[in-house]
Amino acid sequence: MQILILYYSKGGNTRKLAERIGEGVNSVSGAQAILKSTQEVTKDDFLNSAGIIAGSPVYFGAMVWDLKRIFDEYVGIRKKMENKVGAAFATSGDLSGGKETTMISIIQCMLIYGMIIVGDPMEATGHYGVSCVGAPDEKASENGRKLGKRVAELCKKLAS
Repeated sequence: MQILILYYSKGGNTRKLAERIGEGVNSVSGAQAILKSTQEVTKDDFLNSAGIIAGSPVYFGAMVWDLKRIFDEYVGIRKKMENKVGAAFATSGDLSGGKETTMISIIQCMLIYGMIIVGDPMEATGHYGVSCVGAPDEKASENGRKLGKRVAELCKKLAS
């Protein structure tokens, strides 16, 4: 079962967090993380995935334009995305840099796509998703793995 981890990363920090999330997905038997940047992803990646975990750096308190572009361009397949699992993650340059509002902007798109949205598990932070300031430290890395694992496990449950 494929889980897409979709991200935009200019400086590399969002990609690093995506990789940690992918480790969590891959820790679940039968799940495979597919990491794709906004420049690499295709509609087939969306359609062939049981879940999508999308991430962005904070840009003016919301997701970066290139991630929004993907959701806009793929709107024609949104009815085929219904009941797939969705989750979000974000990186910023400051503690109060808008990480939660960025995740909410991603979650809004996923809701319009009819996806089932999950935040990170209670054993992580129990909030909107995973986030960090700058490169992910060990705590953010561990929370990323927990989010990836949660999404993969839920996708397996929904498939059975």
